[in-house]
This record gives sequence, C-alpha cells and structure tokens, in this order.
Amino acid sequence: MDDEIDRWKWVCPRGHRSWEATNHHFWCAECARTYAGDDYDPDFEALHNLATDETVHRDDLRLLTRVGPYDTLREGSA
Repeated sequence: MDDEIDRWKWVCPRGHRSWEATNHHFWCAECARTYAGDDYDPDFEALHNLATDETVHRDDLRLLTRVGPYDTLREGSA
C-alpha cells in the first residue's frame, strides 16, 4: 500500500486511483466526491489491475504497509 509504483496500477471499479483499504473492503475518495448524491456507493470489494487487466477481490489481495500486512495492524498504539 505504501509502494507508489505498485499501487499506481490498481484502480477502483470506476478507474480512480484514490482508493483506500478499509475493514474488508475498499473506499474511493474520487467516487465519493464525483458521484455524491447519485445513489452510487464509493465502497467496493475488488480492485482492477491495469497492468494485467485482472480484477481481484479484496480477500484475494495481500495488502502490505511499511510496518507489515494491513490486516494485522491494530488501531491505536502501545
């Protein structure tokens, strides 16, 4: 998730790169701004890889950050 080059190839269903991982799905800031009030949900469950032309479900992706896998991170700090 922190590697800008790798992340650049992944887009939301509408083709935006402004997506963020959330609790077991994704959310797109550009979709939220562009389609606000249009009855379009900016939450989605799969990303599209522009390099391979493949769509991959959230459960099939391993999202990594500088501090480790995204799914193992906890809110707050010690």
